[in-house]
Amino acid sequence: MSVPSVLITAFEPYDRWSENSSWEALVALTKELPPSPKIVTRRYPVDFFAARAKLEEDLAADYDYALLLGQAPGICRVHLEAIGINVGGHSSQSPDEFQPLVENGPAAYRTRLPLDQWAAAVRQAGIPCQVSYHAGTYLCNAVLYLTHHIAQQRRLKTRATFIHLPLCPSQVVGQRQDMPSMTNHDAAQAIRIILAQLAQPGWLF
Repeated sequence: MSVPSVLITAFEPYDRWSENSSWEALVALTKELPPSPKIVTRRYPVDFFAARAKLEEDLAADYDYALLLGQAPGICRVHLEAIGINVGGHSSQSPDEFQPLVENGPAAYRTRLPLDQWAAAVRQAGIPCQVSYHAGTYLCNAVLYLTHHIAQQRRLKTRATFIHLPLCPSQVVGQRQDMPSMTNHDAAQAIRIILAQLAQPGWLF
């Protein structure tokens, strides 16, 4: 039986954030990787065009799954994103200026992965987690939507979801307002639990 392959991406720091909790969680994950599935990791720039180019290059490997990680300041639990929509813009733009990610593309893509089962498994381990149905309208949503679109256009087998993570404690220590956080250990453990689901014999989705 073949070992499933998984692409895991995270983002570099951006704006006022000198760290990115998605990358910190991925670094913590790689310190104790499971024997299965086969994992490839990538760090993406926080730039629409550069991230899209890297995504198109990486997806050419036709992974079984893609777990796309990003941070979401203000959330207090892991969010498993179900839907990517065909609209995007930069934080400096008003919503009136947002444009389709793919001209004449589908309005949205919804993951076929069992996010509800994953969320329950993560919560059972004592880590707050929930399914979310809107990945926003910025780069996180764009990566989720484009992964589905590229997979469909190229007839790839890749199944994907986006995972939003809370800030890590080192990011909130110096903040003047209260902001929730999650340790890198817990964030990485949540991803390990999902990977364990993907590695189960006969589970290939």
